Amino acid sequence: MSSLRIKITLALVVVGLSGVLIVALMTRAFTASEFDNFVVEQERTNFINDVTAYYEVYGAWDNIQMVHGRLPVSQPPSEASSDVAASSDPLDGSAPPIRFMLIDVNGQVILPRQDSPRIVAASDLEAADPVMVDGEVVGYAMQDEPWSSRDPREEAYLDRINQMLLVATGGAVVLALVLSVVFARSLTRPLREITAAIRSVARGNLETQVPVRSHDEVGQVAEAFNQMSADLARANYLRRQMTADIAHELRTPLSVVVGYLTSLYEGLLTPTPERFKVMHDEALHLQRLVEDLRTLSLADAGELRLVTRQMPPTELLDLTAAAFGNQAAQRHVTLAVQAGPDLPPFQADPDRILQVLSNLVSNALRHTPEGGQITLAARAADRRLVFSVQDTGSGIAPEHLPHVFERFYRADASRYQEHGESGLGMAIAKSIVEAHGGQIVAASDGKTGTTITLTFPLAPDVS
Repeated sequence: MSSLRIKITLALVVVGLSGVLIVALMTRAFTASEFDNFVVEQERTNFINDVTAYYEVYGAWDNIQMVHGRLPVSQPPSEASSDVAASSDPLDGSAPPIRFMLIDVNGQVILPRQDSPRIVAASDLEAADPVMVDGEVVGYAMQDEPWSSRDPREEAYLDRINQMLLVATGGAVVLALVLSVVFARSLTRPLREITAAIRSVARGNLETQVPVRSHDEVGQVAEAFNQMSADLARANYLRRQMTADIAHELRTPLSVVVGYLTSLYEGLLTPTPERFKVMHDEALHLQRLVEDLRTLSLADAGELRLVTRQMPPTELLDLTAAAFGNQAAQRHVTLAVQAGPDLPPFQADPDRILQVLSNLVSNALRHTPEGGQITLAARAADRRLVFSVQDTGSGIAPEHLPHVFERFYRADASRYQEHGESGLGMAIAKSIVEAHGGQIVAASDGKTGTTITLTFPLAPDVS
């Protein structure tokens, strides 16, 4: 039994049959019990009405044994024929059984007729029904023995009830079976769709999606699969794009170096310091690219080595500003540092944090025109240390902002190529910040510059 649909169907059928069977048995028992109670109560009422009417007519219980169950109470016992009176004898076996006793006020049983006087204790009479005539108790009615048998008409009535109950049970079983099949099919349908989609992804169709038909647990599985599929497709696209970008980045400097070396080897060019400098610059470009790729691969594998220590934030900002002060001055860009003297130190790898800040300032210098300003700032808030690098450049367009930390992503490819950048700086910055347990966010309106914010958690004991 490998089909989940069959298992669910059988489980639902078993549960449904069990419920129907329990309800049917309980209904049958309850119906029989209530019917017996109804018949007993009806006979009790009729019995009390009969004996009360007899007493109202005759004023005593004399000769009631001959009249009860055979003659109207209005007909005097003396007018009854001897054969009818004889046939009214409850002891001859022809009359229906008397299920109730008639007891006089002294506790003596009047009906049914007894061979020897029978007295009912006063304590038992407390449970009996009083027979009232003109507001006076003239006797008691009490059930003679527990209900034990029904007459044929009563049995026939209960048989009809049981037949109807049997038909209803059969209908309920058929309905439960049909509903179980339908429900099992509807429940397993999204699972079959997800299974087919998983096989499709395994065949390489990473963009496969499944319809989300509900918002329950099965619907959440479908949503999770769709998200996974979309992430896989995007990861695969980025992998292919990164491979193509790496090949392009490697090909360009290698082509320059190989071209110069071939020309020098064949004597087409004469060696000059300028030509050697070009080859040296391209070799350095290759070295930086390989080192950046190595850093990213270590970060992806969770093996990026961090040598952490307590570091004053202001010192990091000052070192970064000093490293880029000359370049900023040559470009006529103001490089400012804003940080309070009471900033708490934080646990970090200073070399890695300096690498991040250097990448950010380098990007800011490339996009900030003459007369602009780059501000390095640090502040503490909510047990977190917040660095920011803000420039007054052209900003980042909204369509490019979500992708600035992607590998080899270039909003303006020509400017990166012009400055010999690999396009990995922002991705490396993101990896280093996250390795420290922090977050990095870019914000820009696309017109008045860009702000890159780095947030790091402070140690619990740092106030």
